[in-house]
Amino acid sequence: MGDCKPTIPELEAEEDLIAAVQQIVKALGTNRYLTDDAWKILANLGLQLSNIAKVNESKEEADLEEDEGLCEIEQQLNEIRDKIMDREKDDSMIWDRRPEEAYEYLKVVDRAQKLTKSLENLSLNGFCNANALLLRAHDVLQTAMARLEEDFRHLLVQNRQPFEQEHVSFRSSEEDIVEAGSIASFGNDSIEDVVQSDSVSQRSEDYVFELVHPDVVPDLKTIAKLMFDSTYGQECSQMFINVQRDALDDCLYILEVEKLSIEDVLKMEWNTLNSKIRRWMWAVKIFVRVYLSGQKLLSDQIFRELDSASSICFIESSKPAILQLLNFGEAIAIGPHQPEKLIRILDMYEVLADLIPNIDALYSDETGYHIRTECHETLRRLGECAKATFLEFENAVASNVSANAFPRGGVHHLTRYVMNYLKTLTDYSKTLDFLLKDEDKEDSVSVSPDTSSVSEEESVGRSSSASPMALHLRALISILECNLEEKSKMYREESLQHLFLMNNIHYMAEKVKNSELRAELGDEWIRRQNRKFQQQAMSYERATWSSILSLLRDEGIQNPGSNLISRTILKERLHSFYLAFEEVYKSQTGWLIPDGQLREDLRISTSLKVIQAYRTFVGRHINHISEKHIKYTADDLQDYLFHFFEGSQKSLHSFHKK
Repeated sequence: MGDCKPTIPELEAEEDLIAAVQQIVKALGTNRYLTDDAWKILANLGLQLSNIAKVNESKEEADLEEDEGLCEIEQQLNEIRDKIMDREKDDSMIWDRRPEEAYEYLKVVDRAQKLTKSLENLSLNGFCNANALLLRAHDVLQTAMARLEEDFRHLLVQNRQPFEQEHVSFRSSEEDIVEAGSIASFGNDSIEDVVQSDSVSQRSEDYVFELVHPDVVPDLKTIAKLMFDSTYGQECSQMFINVQRDALDDCLYILEVEKLSIEDVLKMEWNTLNSKIRRWMWAVKIFVRVYLSGQKLLSDQIFRELDSASSICFIESSKPAILQLLNFGEAIAIGPHQPEKLIRILDMYEVLADLIPNIDALYSDETGYHIRTECHETLRRLGECAKATFLEFENAVASNVSANAFPRGGVHHLTRYVMNYLKTLTDYSKTLDFLLKDEDKEDSVSVSPDTSSVSEEESVGRSSSASPMALHLRALISILECNLEEKSKMYREESLQHLFLMNNIHYMAEKVKNSELRAELGDEWIRRQNRKFQQQAMSYERATWSSILSLLRDEGIQNPGSNLISRTILKERLHSFYLAFEEVYKSQTGWLIPDGQLREDLRISTSLKVIQAYRTFVGRHINHISEKHIKYTADDLQDYLFHFFEGSQKSLHSFHKK
């Protein structure tokens, strides 16, 4: 039809014009002197006027039909409006009543939507009389959409399903968090305690959880389709996003994940932060594999058939929660590189790395690119933090200093801490190999103050075939040995220096031999360490007993100017030997060899040398020595030697023979 139809005054003016022209044609028709061309023009004009009259008659008939059609539409609109407005008088939710009422209401709204589209088509085709009805139809449809939007929200909220806690388990922080000492304190074996396995049930990782009761999903889908068909898709999507965003916030609350700023995290004490990290590791696995998967499922169920709405609704509703979790990871990654944090940082890295495939699948399309990127970037930063913390640990070991010699020459706290630390790191060997692959450790030992303990044989052992982690472990242990050599120099007694190094090197070798470190460092490394502590044991024996046993040699026991044995010299020699033995006994019973087998081996080795030399000397000169000058028998001395290295100082005064 094109343009809008003429009004009644316009039609009346048109009819008057046609009548006037017809009178002119009639008058001209009586004129005898018109030319043939003039007669043809008049004939054509008359024909056109006749056609115009017929068209007008058709228009009148069409207008009558249109008025009848609009009248019918108006009746339908009034009927629909009455039903919708009647429902507005009731404040209760439609879906709280009988299902039949809800479905009937949906049918009415669907009719309103279709009627509105029909009126829009009429208006576009030039039926101006339809415009007024179209405005009314839009008002009615808007009222219905507002009601459906509220019921959509109501269905989502009221049918939200609580997560079943039996699908997960988590030990309380009071129950099993035992702290590792810092690099400053190096407290015994505490590093082993901090890495106790976090208890997260495997069932939770495979559990399919529906955030909303499945019975109402078809109703939600129907409402969404109707709202989208009625051009209210944005309102429907935004309502879903708002409600489910709150739902996922509640999920984090259930998982006891707090909203913490980066500043909050950086200011936390380590004990508190350690607990928060453990909670985060547990929560992020449950959130991604249970809650996010459930959210994705719900979005797909409701919006899958509505273009990209499903993806947009899922991403926008889940973005704040997933970014909150990632923000905690970012805060940890930019924090100080304290060695005691390394295990937890590696835990976080491995947890997030394990979840990356899930996250990539959930946010697979273009609209999810930002979240995918954020996850990968957080993972990268955690990896960089772990690597930097590991390297900082090497520096901390190299720079660790002691104000005093370690008591009794036992295994230093630094040695225990470092070796238990390295033992724990073997659980992360694949991760550390990946993170350290670009680090060159050929010259890493040079950071230590003294490289004399690094033999040529050991240097050859650092072959290119070794894994990145193995290279770092060897370098770090070499750094530790250099540090221990410096600490050994704080002892005044040379023999205690060797005993201290023997204890610590033996501890390293045993720790490697009896743990997964053996696979990283190899048997050849263990054999080298065994030779090292054996050399220290021999050096201890020489430093302690060489001068004492020299008193039991025959050189110099003859009288001057003759070959006769001097009884006086023998007496003096025995007396000096006993005094020296008693002094060694007094000091070395207070020294400590913590390892029982090593203690027994050194006692036996010492006993064989000392008792054999004493028994031989006394037996050879028994005829020249008075019994009263023999203070101890060989058996006495052997018994006393087995008091050595218990860490409890004793004296032989009470055993002296009169």
